[in-house]
Amino acid sequence: MKSWKLRNIRAAAVLLLLPAALTGCQRQQIPSEQRIHIGVTYYNRNDTYLNELLEHFKQDVKQKEKNAVHIAVTVTDAGGSQKTQDDQVKELIDAGCNVLCVNLVDRSAPSEIIDMAREKGISVIFFNREPVAEDLLQQDGLYYVGADAKESGVMQGELAADWIRENSWIDRNRDGKIQYVVLEGEPGHQDAIIRTENAVETIRNEGIELEKLSYQMANWNRAQAQNRMEQMISQYQNGIELVLANNDDMALGAMDAYKKRNYTESALPVFFGIDGTKEGLQAVMDSRMAGTVYNDKEGQAEAMARLAVALVSGEGMDEIEFEKEKYIYLPYKKVTKENAASLYQENKYDE
Repeated sequence: MKSWKLRNIRAAAVLLLLPAALTGCQRQQIPSEQRIHIGVTYYNRNDTYLNELLEHFKQDVKQKEKNAVHIAVTVTDAGGSQKTQDDQVKELIDAGCNVLCVNLVDRSAPSEIIDMAREKGISVIFFNREPVAEDLLQQDGLYYVGADAKESGVMQGELAADWIRENSWIDRNRDGKIQYVVLEGEPGHQDAIIRTENAVETIRNEGIELEKLSYQMANWNRAQAQNRMEQMISQYQNGIELVLANNDDMALGAMDAYKKRNYTESALPVFFGIDGTKEGLQAVMDSRMAGTVYNDKEGQAEAMARLAVALVSGEGMDEIEFEKEKYIYLPYKKVTKENAASLYQENKYDE
């Protein structure tokens, strides 16, 4: 009886050891450096542009899986809180992420994230919200993928100037000036400030006289933009001739405000956005928005995916073109009714 029990105990012990042995075999077959775990944290899940960018990013990462390279992606939403984002980065590192992609809540406060990454020897790819240059230069392994905010502002201004010259009726009160309002992204945000300044300056440099009625912060958000626009409509009535929005969501929110008040088409101002989101492109195709500036989310997503994989695998870094050894900038593109449909199709939005 004792011999039978002993044999069973030994058999059970062997069975218990088998999973560990199998796992050990698997680890030998797939080296740890080929297990890539990308941790992503972005400032707010309500941002339409970032949601579209990250969908492309996940698709691009999946396509880079080959042979023994296995890639996992964990995406977290900071809900507009830098403290939450810092905590999320710690959790992502603790969960085994060996490269981070960070869309900062506060572009001036990346220090804690950088310190945590340095301690674990992990590279960080900041995206869409560019950190202060001094922060990015703190150490090796810090990168930025995005676009030049000035370019988007200049292009929006050029689109607006061209449209105004071709459609003189926009000056409804015939005073020789275009009365305009601006919907800005958020207080202190570098891209918001640069987009606004350069859009307005470009229109003026094109020889068009402007009169600013109001600037309102809407935090890149469609619902907030609608609310702010309703306030401006109450104040200025039919006096607003041009609406410049720092992104498509806010331009769409401004249009929602006029729709809610049942304005006729002839009484509407002209709207311009930035980003070229699905709904933004559709609004241009439908002539509800005069134009937008396409922010190359596909290009940025692919660059992020390629850089993340290269940083962990050690392969392909020499094929990536950087500016100042740390920056990857993708160009913007002007969008009018003439090319909006082709961009819509390129994004495969109909599928």
